[in-house]
Amino acid sequence: MTKEVFERLLSEKQYKAIKSIFDTMNPVDTATLLPEFEEKELVLLFRLIPKENASMVFTYLDPEEQQILLEAFTDRELEFIMDEMFIDDTVDVIEEMPANVVKRMLAAAGDKRNAINTILNYPEDSAGSIMTLEYISLHPSMTIGDALKKIKSMGEESVTVNICYVIEKHRLLGTISAMDLLTCDDDEKITDVMDENLITVHTLTDKEEVAQLFDKYDVLTIPVLDKEDCIVGIVTVDDAIDVIQEEAEEDFQKMAAIAPTDKPYLKTSVAELWKNRIPWLILLMISATFTGMIISSFEDALSRLVVLTAYIPMLMGTGGNSGSQASVTVIRGLSLGEVEARDVFKVLWKEVRVSVLCGVSLAVACFIKIILIDGMLLKTDGVNEMIALVVALTLCATVICAKVIGALLPIGAKILKLDPAVMASPFITTIVDAVSLLVYFGIAKSFIDII
Repeated sequence: MTKEVFERLLSEKQYKAIKSIFDTMNPVDTATLLPEFEEKELVLLFRLIPKENASMVFTYLDPEEQQILLEAFTDRELEFIMDEMFIDDTVDVIEEMPANVVKRMLAAAGDKRNAINTILNYPEDSAGSIMTLEYISLHPSMTIGDALKKIKSMGEESVTVNICYVIEKHRLLGTISAMDLLTCDDDEKITDVMDENLITVHTLTDKEEVAQLFDKYDVLTIPVLDKEDCIVGIVTVDDAIDVIQEEAEEDFQKMAAIAPTDKPYLKTSVAELWKNRIPWLILLMISATFTGMIISSFEDALSRLVVLTAYIPMLMGTGGNSGSQASVTVIRGLSLGEVEARDVFKVLWKEVRVSVLCGVSLAVACFIKIILIDGMLLKTDGVNEMIALVVALTLCATVICAKVIGALLPIGAKILKLDPAVMASPFITTIVDAVSLLVYFGIAKSFIDII
């Protein structure tokens, strides 16, 4: 349904028709549509959404639209939304709101307030911060029939009924799936059917590590235990997907030398974009001065054999690309848990072999290209076999150095407890540029009498 249709219905005050349309729309599609309207229209349209879908639509909105609605809600409307939202969704909203809005939300939270405060007290990057407290718990003395009755009476208050948790004195004994509950006899004991092979995390487990467990074990929920191994909540797969997406976006921004931001591009102001980009650009600009210093120190040599200058961009570009390939591969391995800091020598040995193969291949191609194209076809002044050999050897050495540097820097960052994504393309390229020039002039000095 297009924006124009709703604008026409609003202008004609066809509110019943709008309600009917919202009743047939998926909450995600509704949440995608609402931000296209001005504030007054946004609030009016939200109030026309069927009550059973309103809280779901609200959770899918961006923080900017959520704040507009929260500030416009009456106390009764706010209490309704707070009552209908799951606790983990409520916490996500609260974390994005200014203090005055948070104060109203907590006042309207009622019985949920203590649970909300519990989750808010966990570190931002922990499993406790993304867990929900709303799940189905079953006692080991129950039968399948008893469990089904409890699910029917409490299922709507739980974030999921696909997996239920068998708990005694706050200790997690096992899990039982909805499939088992529906296919087993009503008089069977829960303990005879439950799965005791548990995959659990603790409240302070890094949330990125939790997300990786979902991918590794292909599960829909993971129970969260406290330091005494008592169950305190569960993490659901949708929360894990959110974590993966957030981490991926953050890594992409860091790899592009941009300070991470949660806001969509079109909703980020020019000033914010400037603030996110300029520190990195200044740092990279200053670091690039080392490249200029190296070139300046060999200025006299280059003036005597100008042809060497023509190959500097190719050598620096190929070196930067080679380093980026290695760094991105290792960063991906680190983020997925495929590579650990202790694997540094394995990574080094592998990258050395890869870099030698790549370096030799590129050197051969480069030598042939300089002789045939630059020398014979284009007849470039000063090009000869010795120049081609110097450039080819430099290219080979540069690729080897670049790949080793690109592989080791992310692991070094991991060891120092920094984000490996910082050691990506721009940073690697700046270092490799300087290395490639030093190697170039070192080899040229050895083979050609220019210095």
